[in-house]
Order: sequence, then structure tokens, then C-alpha cells
Amino acid sequence: MRSDEMHDIATALGRTAIEAQVLAGGFSHETSLLTLADGQVVVRLGGQDPVIETAVMAAARRDVPVARVLKVLPVLPTMVLDYIVGTPLDQVLADAGGAEARLGAEIGRTAAAISSTRFDQPGFFADAQLRVTPQSPWSEQLPGMVDGCMTTTPDERLDVATRSAWAALCATHAQALTAVDHQSRLVHADFNPKNILVTQVADAWRVEAVLDWEFSFSGCPYADAANMARFGADYPPGFLDGFRAAFADHQPAGLDLVPDWAYLGRVMDMFALSDLVTRSVGNPIADQAAQEIRRWVAEGVPDSP
Repeated sequence: MRSDEMHDIATALGRTAIEAQVLAGGFSHETSLLTLADGQVVVRLGGQDPVIETAVMAAARRDVPVARVLKVLPVLPTMVLDYIVGTPLDQVLADAGGAEARLGAEIGRTAAAISSTRFDQPGFFADAQLRVTPQSPWSEQLPGMVDGCMTTTPDERLDVATRSAWAALCATHAQALTAVDHQSRLVHADFNPKNILVTQVADAWRVEAVLDWEFSFSGCPYADAANMARFGADYPPGFLDGFRAAFADHQPAGLDLVPDWAYLGRVMDMFALSDLVTRSVGNPIADQAAQEIRRWVAEGVPDSP
């Protein structure tokens, strides 16, 4: 964050800036900790539509811990949020002290709670009232979306044969999504360890905040479970088992868990994996997604019935 940006944001808040420290960044934004004369706030520069994201966070706050949005500024655009004390889950997973299953269970309960919010139809949010834009079913969208992504995926990341095999695999499994095409629950769509803050209280874990709701949509909540499981091979033993058990056991009222929910989540995750590998060469997450794609092509879709 530049000095002029720091002071402009503080002025908009009616406060005085002391310093700014970059915390993290996603594909579309930079996040900084802004120290003011009377406290600290988090500033996110860039991103999708912060007005819609603010509305999503307000809806989600009924069921899960979410930072309070203090101000949305049109420049860049900019979102100013409360600073929440906690440790990113990806850092905690490196040393959970033997409590991995309990930690996974807390994250699983949180993932299930997100889907407590329901909408009239599946799709993407059009405005701050969270009206949903009508769309074709996910089962119909997946093959075309994947084909488009494979044409823009760098050759250095996936060779032509692998891209063709991946497109064919996605087309084969897309029909399975007819079972969840109708679901219209809140989906975070970026539910992974870097976007979750936790603290340890005695021998228990507590989620302090779920961050970065910019990609949220109305749809199938199994997608969030699959997002968390995407790079599950990197997690310590016990975490993913605890997560999945709690996610299954804490489904909100009115949402019946189908037996092959984990598989359907994986098929929904084909959208995200296909998009990720289109990122520029050298992007580590995109490279990790490419590794998953090669594994799925070789071994089949994980959790398939």
C-alpha cells in the first residue's frame, strides 16, 4: 500500500494513519494491516465487487464468524474491515499439536454452517440485494467452461494430451451434477486454510473469522467441502477425517446430505481447478492445481462412487 493510499483511507475513516504492513494477497487483491492512531484495521485493495461481498458477509454473519466491514471506497476498489485476532489455518496445520481431528471438526462445522443461508435459485449475485442472475445448470456449464480454460492454459503447465484428457474427464462426470443443480445455498467458493482464522482455547479450537467472500455464489455447498479437501494430501493425519465427519453431521435444516456428496463436491471443484491452471506461469497454486489435474486424469475423480 502506497503512503498516499494509506492516508486517503485513514482520512475517509476520520482517523490518523501510522503505518501499513502487507499481510497477504490473492489473485485479484492485496491485503494490508493498517495501524491507526486509535487501533488497527485490515484494508483490502482490489478484488471483485466489494459492495456485493459486503452484502454476502452480512448474510453469512448470522451463522459463521465474519469480520465487520467498516467502509467500502470506490478507488481500486477498497474494503476496510475490522482486524480480527487469530492465526491463519494454514499456519496452524503445520503444528496442530496432536489435535488435528478436533481442529478439522471445528472447520467442518463452520463449512456446514455457511450453507444455512439459502436463496431463490442457484447462480451468481447481481447486486447488493443478493439477487441471483439466472443461469444454465452447472451440469451443462462444466464441459464448455473447461474447454475454454484448457485453450488458455500455458503449455508449460499442462501438455496438450493432459488438457484433452482433463476436458474429456470433466465432460464425463458433468452429468452427475444434475443431482445438485437445483441447490441454492450460500457457497464461500474459496474455503481453504489461508482464508480461515482460528484460535486455540484450552484443548479446543475456535474459528474466529472466515475471510475473502469475493467469489461466493448460490449453489451446492459440497463445493466448499471439496475446496478444503482439494490439497488434502498436504494436511496432517486426522484433520481431513475430522473435517468431513463434522461437515456431514452438521448440515443445516432442510438440506439433506446425499450419500455421494464428497464425489459431487469434487465434480463441482472441476470448475475451480480448471480456472486455476489458466494463471500465469510460476504461480504456485496454479502449479499445485495442475498436479491435481494430472492425478485425477491418471487415477480418476477422488471419492467417486
